[in-house]
Amino acid sequence: MGNTLFIVWRESIEAMLVIGILHGWLSARPDARDGLPWLWGGVAGGLVLAGALAVTLMGIQAWASDTALEWFQALMPLVASVLIFQMVWWTQRHGAGLKRELESGMAVAAERANWMGMAVLAAVAVGREGAETVVFLYGAVGNESWADFLIGGAGGFLLALAVYWLLSRSGRFISWRNFFRITQALLLLLGGALLVDAAERLVGLEALTALADPLWDSSALLDDGSRAGGVAAAFIGYRALPSGMAYALLLGYWLLAVTLLFSSRAGKKP
Repeated sequence: MGNTLFIVWRESIEAMLVIGILHGWLSARPDARDGLPWLWGGVAGGLVLAGALAVTLMGIQAWASDTALEWFQALMPLVASVLIFQMVWWTQRHGAGLKRELESGMAVAAERANWMGMAVLAAVAVGREGAETVVFLYGAVGNESWADFLIGGAGGFLLALAVYWLLSRSGRFISWRNFFRITQALLLLLGGALLVDAAERLVGLEALTALADPLWDSSALLDDGSRAGGVAAAFIGYRALPSGMAYALLLGYWLLAVTLLFSSRAGKKP
């Protein structure tokens, strides 16, 4: 439930930020308010796209053979990990100009009265966040029950509404910039945990060599089957009996993350 809550919370806030920028721009310009229904239509379209992806993934799970399903469930955490890494890297490089880019696209659409283009812009923005949420959830929730999944999803969305409202009203305690830095760090931790999960599954399928199996045995200190160990496994990729391959990939993941993210920040002009 914890992974579901965090993913829905983080992605919902990002979608709310995008919608808030677009809605604020339209509301502030009397000549562009005709685009408001198209904006909400685009938001609905983006949600439909994300829902279609979710149905497709569930359909694959229902129709695939046992062997194909094992491969699919091994590859999805890997895909989710790569997408998380790409999203954090993209945000580091382009996040500061997001508002300007969105408003520029809205201005062009309003000038040409191209409300369909505005709806497509909103649909793509919301659909991207929704699609990421679906992939992240499929890769991260594992064997969660439907009850835990629904409670975590609803809780994450409600928490996102509350946090968005607080951040929109006052930046006294934490700014949007600092908020996203903190959540990006948490996302990278989750991405590393997903990479470990994918690596262990692929080792089990003999697609990757184990290198060392196990690399160590820390089950006497913290068993990843326990409640505390399960939380550590879900968020930081902890394993009491890890394979050498899983942790070699995790080390490479963090070396790449630190290198790219620090170089991205260093390359920015003040």
